[in-house]
Amino acid sequence: MRESLGRSESVWRAPGMRALLAMSALGFAGYAMLLPTAPLWARSSGADEAGAGLVNAVLMLATVLVQTTVPWALRTIGWRGTMIAGMLLLGAPSALFILTDALWGILALSAVRGAGFAVLTVCGASAVAHLVPESHRGRAIGAYGLSIAVPQFFLLPVSAWIAESVDFRIVFALGCLPVLAVPFAALLGARIHRGDDAVEEGAGAAEAIGRGRVLLSLAVPALVLLAITTPGGAIISFAPQFGYAAVTVVVGLFAFTGVAAFTRWLAGGLADQFGPHRFIAPLLIIGAVGLVVAAWAVAAPDRSPVALVGGMVLTGAAYGALQNLTLVVSFAVVPNRLRDVASTIWNIGFDTGTGLGSLAVGFIAAGTSFTMGLAVTAAFCLVAAVVYGLRLTGLRRRARTAPPAF
Repeated sequence: MRESLGRSESVWRAPGMRALLAMSALGFAGYAMLLPTAPLWARSSGADEAGAGLVNAVLMLATVLVQTTVPWALRTIGWRGTMIAGMLLLGAPSALFILTDALWGILALSAVRGAGFAVLTVCGASAVAHLVPESHRGRAIGAYGLSIAVPQFFLLPVSAWIAESVDFRIVFALGCLPVLAVPFAALLGARIHRGDDAVEEGAGAAEAIGRGRVLLSLAVPALVLLAITTPGGAIISFAPQFGYAAVTVVVGLFAFTGVAAFTRWLAGGLADQFGPHRFIAPLLIIGAVGLVVAAWAVAAPDRSPVALVGGMVLTGAAYGALQNLTLVVSFAVVPNRLRDVASTIWNIGFDTGTGLGSLAVGFIAAGTSFTMGLAVTAAFCLVAAVVYGLRLTGLRRRARTAPPAF
């Protein structure tokens, strides 16, 4: 049974949390090592830009498709078997990259890794709700966010350098790190299995809420997440093409990812103390302001590195915090037995936004400019802020004493 935690007790000591954090850190470390390196491997073997671009596109497509099946796998195979399979699918193919530099082989291995990544993302987010009571959920999601953000912060910028300057084989070996997470996945699966056998919370509530209403409830936080991950994906993909010196781009990306990691953790405590809803619309506005500043910096004829980095910092702050807050809201608006569905929809929204940012802003920039692309994403954030604010205001008018539910 999931133990209750005192108001001041650390979520880091909650039973099962350390296994979750270790599994997530190792899993995302392997993911981060190959994210920029697998396309580079394809390019080094003669693939053109389109072929290299397909590598991560196939990875994310496989991720989104398999994410829809993870709740079924958890019910059918169980937590332990599903997560062990996920860690093996994510990590083991990395060792096989050295055996093939053919584009079809790289794409096939990327698809397998995408299936494993789907399991990691859905199970990791959902496990938080299984392990920690609702009163501490924001802080637990913040701790979980750090476990996935820190490996990416350190490894994403250096993996390609290691591959080109030292040896691709080192990166492929480190890409196998998720295999080392198998024991932690087994421990975590056993913990969640015991908790689910001991208590099935909210079963009656689940019967009272139709699946269609549940999906509608999850649509609003998913829209917010889509609105902020779209520009986030664009910045990560296109910052090197904004026309600034390499050092400015590196500083900006480190600032963006570092601030995002910090605010994702910070937002957890604020959500537990004050509730998540009051912060969401203001953060979307902050994100929009950051994007406008960055768009101006890209368009400025005399260039302004400080403005570009400042805009990326503001956008990164909203990007990190809203990841936490939208996941808290997603868990809050569904009964406990549908936590896995909430996690799946949240992760699909995140990955779709990341891919959409690269695709849509790339098309806009090709026809006009990156300034216009960033401006469009800023407008998207403002529209989402208005929709969220209006929806929340309407709900409060109807039931001021009830917790908001979408």
